[in-house]
Amino acid sequence: MVHRRDFIKKSAVAAGAVTLGTPAVPAFLRGGSYPSRRPPLRERRFVSEAVEETLRRVSRDIADPELRWMFNNCFPNTLDTTVFYKEEGGLPDTFVITGDIHAMWLRDSSAQVWPYVALAGGDPSLRKLLEGVIRRQTRCILIDPYANAFNDGPTGSEWEKDLTAMKPELHERKWEVDSLCYPIRLAHGYWKSTGHDAFMDDAWRRAMRSVIRTFREQQRKDGPGPYTFMRVTARQTDTVAGMGYGNPWRPNGMICSVFRPSDDATIFLGLVPSNFFAVKALRQMAEMAGHAGDSGLAGDALALAAEVEKALRQYAVVDHLHYGKVYPFEVDGYGNALFMDDGNIPSLLAMPYLGTVASDDPVYRNTRRFLLSGDNPWFFRGKAAEGIGSPHTGRDMIWPLALLARTLTSDNEEEILQNLRWLVRSNAGTGFMHESFHKDDPSRFTRKWFAWANTLFGELILKLHAEHPALLQKSMSEIQ
Repeated sequence: MVHRRDFIKKSAVAAGAVTLGTPAVPAFLRGGSYPSRRPPLRERRFVSEAVEETLRRVSRDIADPELRWMFNNCFPNTLDTTVFYKEEGGLPDTFVITGDIHAMWLRDSSAQVWPYVALAGGDPSLRKLLEGVIRRQTRCILIDPYANAFNDGPTGSEWEKDLTAMKPELHERKWEVDSLCYPIRLAHGYWKSTGHDAFMDDAWRRAMRSVIRTFREQQRKDGPGPYTFMRVTARQTDTVAGMGYGNPWRPNGMICSVFRPSDDATIFLGLVPSNFFAVKALRQMAEMAGHAGDSGLAGDALALAAEVEKALRQYAVVDHLHYGKVYPFEVDGYGNALFMDDGNIPSLLAMPYLGTVASDDPVYRNTRRFLLSGDNPWFFRGKAAEGIGSPHTGRDMIWPLALLARTLTSDNEEEILQNLRWLVRSNAGTGFMHESFHKDDPSRFTRKWFAWANTLFGELILKLHAEHPALLQKSMSEIQ
């Protein structure tokens, strides 16, 4: 089992990917300095003609050979290496591992396949694969809405001795608000893109009611609720204060998140970007429930969304010493706030990417200035790049996910180009994104096979191709 924090040095080829020389490889990637890092065609987990055509079409417009190489390696990486598709009872079922950890995170699996959603309408096999992810996530939520990561069956886990209500189907049981938001985002995007709604069956509606019940329990209006977690560990962020319930919380309408998207424990339970995400997801749930004819579910989702949004306006806009009114990372309802950001998504920086706040929102603009400054304790500047990291990987380690979020939420071409060049540099000759890399030396990185970051890099290139095509004609070697 490879742990998320395993430290990798100078890896030339991502795990699960090998150099190949099949007819499926575009001519510009055969031989030379940039041999493809994709698995041979016969070893790929899934092949989508819509994705392959997108690779060919977009690659023609990328001038820099290293950037083009990385796009071809990264964009299909989730399909090439992490999806396990079958049919159960005539219905699609897709298990998605994160990469070097053979388990399915609700968050990661949703984000890994998200860039393919827009292509699914014209590719029936891809559409079925995505429907299979949604149906598998529905089953996972019904097994345990408090779990963040699942096994492919009741196989047990290295974390089965955690002090929480573990089940053999669970890989890990860290309660994270965003874990229930991401499957809703995926289902809503899939429905809007393809028009297919077969997944909105009785099981899906039961899962959505479980989401609302869990969110209500974690508002903690009537006590701490049923969830508790502790782990025997030397890492403070891997266990939970307050005998497993977290630090003190004053109920205010927000939803408590015991863990962050990085799988690190929160300090204050009111995780602001995840609560904004919950508002968005609940409204998407309501729209789907209305379409499915379940007005009760739709009404409950809208009522909870309004309650959380009101609490965010009251408790999640605070005055910073230097930046005016900003969104803090975490709050506790007592008036305490934590000023920082984390490299994982949802983050404060990534909120416009998820559509939870507008990019021109004045409070977000103030927050962004703070986040991309030395006043953010997890923002690092080095010889190789500058960007936001995470307590999960320690000081001086920049997260490509954060660089991607910064780029995806920028309309400044100079900033976009600089970040794109840093992202290219961060691959350290592997052709792939990683979890984190050292600010002075990209060859010091964590996670050599991290499919979410790879696919999100591909999503960025598609966005630039559509909105800033001239930037793809620039050289990536001219780093400031």
